[in-house]
Amino acid sequence: MDLETHLKDTPDDLAELILTVAECSRKIRDAFMGKQGMTDTKNIYGERQVALDKWADQLLVKRLGDDLDTVKTVASEEQQNILVYKDEDDPYNVTLDPVDGSSLIGTNLTVGTIVGIFKHHDVLSQGKKMEAAMYILYGPLNILVYTAGKGVHEFAMNKRGKYFLQRENIRIPNGKIYAPGALRRDYLPIHKKYIEMLEDDGYKLRYSGCFVADVHQLLCNGGIFTYPGFKGRESGKLRLLFEANPMGFIVTKAGGAASTGLGNILDVRPSSVADRVPIYIGGKKEIELIERLNRENI
Repeated sequence: MDLETHLKDTPDDLAELILTVAECSRKIRDAFMGKQGMTDTKNIYGERQVALDKWADQLLVKRLGDDLDTVKTVASEEQQNILVYKDEDDPYNVTLDPVDGSSLIGTNLTVGTIVGIFKHHDVLSQGKKMEAAMYILYGPLNILVYTAGKGVHEFAMNKRGKYFLQRENIRIPNGKIYAPGALRRDYLPIHKKYIEMLEDDGYKLRYSGCFVADVHQLLCNGGIFTYPGFKGRESGKLRLLFEANPMGFIVTKAGGAASTGLGNILDVRPSSVADRVPIYIGGKKEIELIERLNRENI
């Protein structure tokens, strides 16, 4: 079954939005060959932009904001401000991480695109108010994973550029993989204890440096990804709007969970597009463990 057929029971305007991102992902993959270098510009976090990151952002922003009648605002990790396209009450507000893991582009490692979709809620709403979320994984295959609130579904792109169903109604399995961000020397005490407990229990380290890739492996094999608060950056590194909320929404719909270490990430109310948050995302038992450890030390 192809993606368009799979979306037949999804509202037409939402299906059009998802299919537009799918179309853009084919063009982004084709652009890898010529857009490996760095630009002279920086994103809202002061990070120098990779050429593909900037190009993908421009493509997605134009297709979603300019070409779709139903998108009111777009917030992108690569843009200084929320982009407003229409004054009327159009239903959709979208968050974008155009190329997650873009520092890996020059070494030909897997990267991704992350999209969060709100309906009649602005992008500074809690993640639990999302209508849908999706990601693209640019690896040996182009993989598209989406949820419109009812199940999490995986598609692979064929040679003709069409996405076909691989797995439907994915549920995160029990597994013993852990993907730990931040330097071990900078771990805070509770997180250090948590990682040692996972290692003592036989968890295997699998960390790529691409959030999308590391979370996707959890949907396949189970376990936990974490990028905690750490010394010098207690609020964490990953972005709430562009990374944590959309991926947390997807994993939650697959039977997992996403936490700050103290509570559900999807309950966090953003204060700005630049908000960062500590994140633990994966299986429920792993989330319950870190939250218990933190409660015991409050």
